[in-house]
Parts: sequence; structure tokens; C-alpha cells
Amino acid sequence: METAHEYPVNVTWKSDRKGELSSPDLTTTFEVATPPQFAKGMPGLWSPEHLFTAAINSCLMTTFLAVAENSKLEFESFQCDAFGKLEQVEGKYLMTEVRLEPKLSILREEDTEKAEKVLHKAEAACLISNSVKSKVIMNISIDVVKLLSPIASLYNLPSGVVEQFYHGDLPE
Repeated sequence: METAHEYPVNVTWKSDRKGELSSPDLTTTFEVATPPQFAKGMPGLWSPEHLFTAAINSCLMTTFLAVAENSKLEFESFQCDAFGKLEQVEGKYLMTEVRLEPKLSILREEDTEKAEKVLHKAEAACLISNSVKSKVIMNISIDVVKLLSPIASLYNLPSGVVEQFYHGDLPE
């Protein structure tokens, strides 16, 4: 596999403070504009600040998925809120911080520590986070879901039997 890749992105000005993003590699386009916090900014459209924050957030997710697969971590869901902070520092606007709040649902309580390690490993390996000078903070939330417990109660089975069957852990 090559060690260098290019990702072409084009922007074309449309009107006011609004443009259209596209890529010859992709089939969709979308509008981008100055955020409403600035003069002539446009509410309701993606801004460079949103895209910056989204790049870090989506990179965390895709890196997490690869690390979780390689670590054989079973999970039910992954969702992450991200908040990018724009500040003026020494007369220049900078994205100084991105706060990530991943919420991971796992199936087995004994995987909690492993899940936390996988999330930290994913954040450390995220190529976008590693490419920016903004401080990246991660506040992890992990919950255990018992999706199969209602099946056990429906058939009057002891707690955990359905989960053991699901995971192939039934005693001989």
C-alpha cells in the first residue's frame, strides 16, 4: 500500500459568503459558508469551523471502528458529539480545542476496561487529531446494554443464560 494519499476537494464561490464543496472522488456536493457569528455569516450551513470539528470527530469514529475490530471488541453502538472551540489568540482566530464525547454501548460489563482502552487508542491513532495543533479532549461514556435479558425473562431462564448462549460461553 502507498504511504502517501491525496484527497482532492474543490470549492466554488456561489454568492455572498457562500460556496459549494465538491470532490472528483465523491458524488455529493454541499454548501459551505461563513458562520453566523461573523459579519455576513449564514446560519444553517456548514462552516469551515464545523468541517474542522467534523473531521476530527469522524476520524475518531473510523479509527475506533478499525481498532475495535482488531481488538475484537464487541459493541452495540457508537455515537460521538464534538464541540470545536474558536478563540482569538494574539490577534488571530484559532480552533484551540475540540472536545469529543464518545458514547459507546457494549454488551458485556467485563469489556468496559477494554472498551475504554480501545477508545483511547483510537484517539491517539487518529490521523486528523495528530495533524492539528488544537487541544483534543475526550470525555468517554460507556454503558452496558442487556439486549437479550427480555428473552430470558420471557422464557423464565436464569439471568445471563441467553447472553452466554449469544457469546458461545455455555458450559458443556
